[in-house]
Amino acid sequence: MTTSEEQSQGRKPTRTRVHVFRDDALGDLDAVGLAAAIRRGEVSAAEVARDAAARVRDADAQLDAVQVRLDVPARHDADGGAFAGVPTFVKDNTDFAGLPTGHGSAAFVPRPARRHAGFTRQLLSTGVTVLGKTRLPEFGFSPSTEFEEGPPVRNPWNTGHSAGGSSGGSAALVAAGAVPVAHANDGGGSIRIPAACCGLVGLKPTRGRTVPNAQGRQLPIDIVVDGVVSRTVRDSAAFLAAAELHHRNPKLPSLGLVEGPSDRRLRIGLLVDSPNGARTDDATRAAVTDTARRLEGLGHTVTPVELAIDPRFTEDFLTYWGLLSFLIGATGRTMGAEFDRHRMDGLSRGLRATYVANWRRTPGVLRRLRRTREAYAAAFRGLDVILSPVLAHTSPPLGHLNPSVPYATLIERILAYVAFTPVNNVVGTPSISLPAASLTPEGLPIGVMFSGRPGAERTLLELAFELEAEQGFPGIRDV
Repeated sequence: MTTSEEQSQGRKPTRTRVHVFRDDALGDLDAVGLAAAIRRGEVSAAEVARDAAARVRDADAQLDAVQVRLDVPARHDADGGAFAGVPTFVKDNTDFAGLPTGHGSAAFVPRPARRHAGFTRQLLSTGVTVLGKTRLPEFGFSPSTEFEEGPPVRNPWNTGHSAGGSSGGSAALVAAGAVPVAHANDGGGSIRIPAACCGLVGLKPTRGRTVPNAQGRQLPIDIVVDGVVSRTVRDSAAFLAAAELHHRNPKLPSLGLVEGPSDRRLRIGLLVDSPNGARTDDATRAAVTDTARRLEGLGHTVTPVELAIDPRFTEDFLTYWGLLSFLIGATGRTMGAEFDRHRMDGLSRGLRATYVANWRRTPGVLRRLRRTREAYAAAFRGLDVILSPVLAHTSPPLGHLNPSVPYATLIERILAYVAFTPVNNVVGTPSISLPAASLTPEGLPIGVMFSGRPGAERTLLELAFELEAEQGFPGIRDV
């Protein structure tokens, strides 16, 4: 029975904590540690793949995070790859040769991909072993991985709550300990949102830092970028360094391997409430202000900042979202047989209808969205980093953001939740979600977000290393 069904029948949804850490080949190791153990011969890649597959089966039975599981893991022991032998998953909106790409949608029957997507090749270049593909909400539009039909992806910290979206399947598996790192991508917060919900590190890179996303580069404004979610800062840093060996964007400063904090003290802007008017809830506000105090204690300067974006930004981004749904509906037959846009879920259909009603506004929408970079740059005058919440409130109960909720209510709820992340997608700047030091009374993580200038991943990672060392991140087994 799904949580929405339990709620409709007056029952309290199941609320349990799920993890699959155990004394096996993976142990408590993160991706960097596991790859090192494989290189030293302490465990073999085959043993790791076997034990990871067992963990995945146990986790997925309770979390419903996996879309496709490979019977035989696809091993890619790249010579010298930083993650050689490390098990992982690819998100099911990205092609992996021989596997269907379903995009979380029931509107079509997907065909097996003929070749790997560009980012898949970049991910494989790090040496990972792919165990399958993870679930996402339809076309990645929702900040919660839920469906009109079928079970939602559950949050391993509290299975009655959302794991976030759109990379919810990846985040659930990593947080539960099934794999140490997994593919995620971000078109409005889809790396950072599930990282915040599941207590993970989620770095959205600068536009162009990783191989351009196949879908994103076809858009008028490319808002999509690929990366990973991980349990440690060093895993996210090691992934970007390894990925850069496969694809180096000459327009961005070289990143290399970031291995720890910097001695440099930063000027940090504090943004607690969203420019779109959504007020941050008390638990999130407390987590962000506590983080600011910790940073001041470490010698950084923290001052309030305003992000004076166009007051029409939220409406414009919603129209742009609608354009994406409209384009999918118009070109869906390229994805698979018998595509029927009428079978898209309620959120996708509502977004499409919103765009159809406002399509004449498209030139102005695009012009204003492109100008957001000017307001973003102005906010950074005299600053190195901006600290903010990831989300305006903590992870909601499953059902709150289900696509079967009437569209007007659903979109109001989404806009009151996803109030901080889209700006970085429009501007193309890097942003990282980190777990706050404390949990909610329901035992859920809270994410805090650091955003930087274009190409400033090194600054964000150095600060993340420092905060991780100072406060640590709550562990799913520790509470």
